[in-house]
Amino acid sequence: MKLTDISGEINEWFNGSGPMCDIVVSSRIRLARNLAGHKFLSRCSAAEKSEILKKLKDILMSLDLGDKTFYIGIDKAPALSKNFLVERHLISRHHAFGNGPRGVVLVRREFFTAMINEEDHLRLQVLKAGCQLSQCAKQINEIDDMIEQKADYAFSPRFGYLTACPTNVGTGIRVSVMLHLPALKMTGQIEKFFNAAKDMSLAVRGLFGEGTEAASDLYQLSNQVTLGVTESEIVSQFEGSIIPEIVEYEKAARSRLLSSEPQVLDDKISRAMALLQNAHLISSQEALFLLSHLRLGINMHRHMGASTPAIKRLCTLGKEQTDGGSSLSIATINRLFMLTLPAHLQLNHGETLDPTHRDALRAQIIRSALNQEVQQ
Repeated sequence: MKLTDISGEINEWFNGSGPMCDIVVSSRIRLARNLAGHKFLSRCSAAEKSEILKKLKDILMSLDLGDKTFYIGIDKAPALSKNFLVERHLISRHHAFGNGPRGVVLVRREFFTAMINEEDHLRLQVLKAGCQLSQCAKQINEIDDMIEQKADYAFSPRFGYLTACPTNVGTGIRVSVMLHLPALKMTGQIEKFFNAAKDMSLAVRGLFGEGTEAASDLYQLSNQVTLGVTESEIVSQFEGSIIPEIVEYEKAARSRLLSSEPQVLDDKISRAMALLQNAHLISSQEALFLLSHLRLGINMHRHMGASTPAIKRLCTLGKEQTDGGSSLSIATINRLFMLTLPAHLQLNHGETLDPTHRDALRAQIIRSALNQEVQQ
């Protein structure tokens, strides 16, 4: 598989579907595993890393995952390809730009990836659209069991799965959801969300994980405790209380905006539409925030009863319908989110571009997508 085979579309877990999809963009579960009889990667020689890579690659490529499976050698990949895989959430930045032999196994529909020689010997992840943590857990446990039939994991009866970082010891699980929280940001309550997450021993990170800032009001929320609790307990806590509470907070903030500051809300949405339809240079960061406002506008149905032409056009863009009409959908917004990221832009364009040319191409793609649909 070539990366250009997937670079022109969004992955299925980012298509705007699934439970609570207006706020919960996606769900992810990641497992950290190491092979018994081998040192942790920080102590491994290049030869031992190569041995681990070959062993795990052969096992993973032999599994029946219900989809076409591919392998990419990360250590040999060009920088643009590495950045694309990071933007795509298929590998971490640490994995992309680490040292030594390493690779990734992924399936064509991108719901599953396995990073080999990241921080641990193996990092498995399953992703789904909306709030589907139980489904992610079921699928990744099935895959993990298949691997464990062919490999001996480093495991302690007392501590559980042994990992390179002590915070992952035990279950080795990271439960994560990507949340769209623009109303909490607009109403000045986002700090309360950060503080509440900290009090519950949860980590809040940006769009691309650890060490990144939030973009387009998208935040990744994940557990930090893996020792002394079971995988099912962590998933149950997220689905049963943590996520529903955050969703209610965001919905309450949206209701407050609608009741007390509807003009402020409509102004942000209409300005975002106007800028995106007319800009000739737009940075990735600015595009993400403006598209975030359109996403909020769609979810809050601000085209209904709104007086400005820009808001009314929210219902006449993008999504194909059987009646021959069209409507701007979350999938359309998500597509523009992803396909205008720097590495996606350059990979699809076929060459490396300097920042100014990237900003011009990004603006052209967004402008063309929105204005073309308006004319239909």
